[in-house]
Amino acid sequence: MSEDLVRRLSATERHMNNPNLRPKDAATLLVLDRSQGGSPRVLMGRRHQRHRFMPGMFVFPGGRVDPQDSRIPVTGAYHPDVAYKLMHAMKGPKTEARARAFTVAAARETYEEAGVLVGAKTDTPWTGTGDMAAFSDRSLVPDLTPVRVIARAITPPRRPRRFDTRFLAVFADAIADCLPEGTGPSGELEDVHWLTLTQAKELELPTITLTIIEELENRLRNDPDLDPATPVPFYYWRGNGFTREEV
Repeated sequence: MSEDLVRRLSATERHMNNPNLRPKDAATLLVLDRSQGGSPRVLMGRRHQRHRFMPGMFVFPGGRVDPQDSRIPVTGAYHPDVAYKLMHAMKGPKTEARARAFTVAAARETYEEAGVLVGAKTDTPWTGTGDMAAFSDRSLVPDLTPVRVIARAITPPRRPRRFDTRFLAVFADAIADCLPEGTGPSGELEDVHWLTLTQAKELELPTITLTIIEELENRLRNDPDLDPATPVPFYYWRGNGFTREEV
């Protein structure tokens, strides 16, 4: 199964005619709802048609880590196995602040794109700027404790955009609030829905998104509670194709 995923990813990444760029840290959040029993549902949305990058495709909320994300207050702590996975083979400075920034970015982007605030209450007043003001106005901060790692993937060289993305997950009980509009203030995602993984695979998806869904399906089959110790896939380009390593 994993060899099939590697071959499919490699086959879609053959156009490498751009200047080589250093991958930027990014984070994606898979919010999983088990409240209805049976197959869990995941939060996804369709990218607006006006976007130049993957218009009209369904994706998980997520995006680039901003420099200020490492300075946002948080609560809780990563499980040691989660912290290890986040910092494994980290390019550049390997710091706890940088590891925290992945969860902050994932929470921020989930609010911006889907209108869902993932976090926990804090008794310590703080003032967020930009979209993080939605958290501080509600006395919320991102919570590291429930976060699990699902996968990591680095965009191949000489692509127009390159990201070193951690795919994170929380269960829906980590949601602290939601906007009544059912979408986020950025307008990046339309048609935000809770979908079973089977439903999600029927939509128009980027290849990496489909790969992560299939990895998650395999994980949940044997590890429905997402044990932090379970090894996770790390996809990166080597030679003429992707390599899949377990961390």
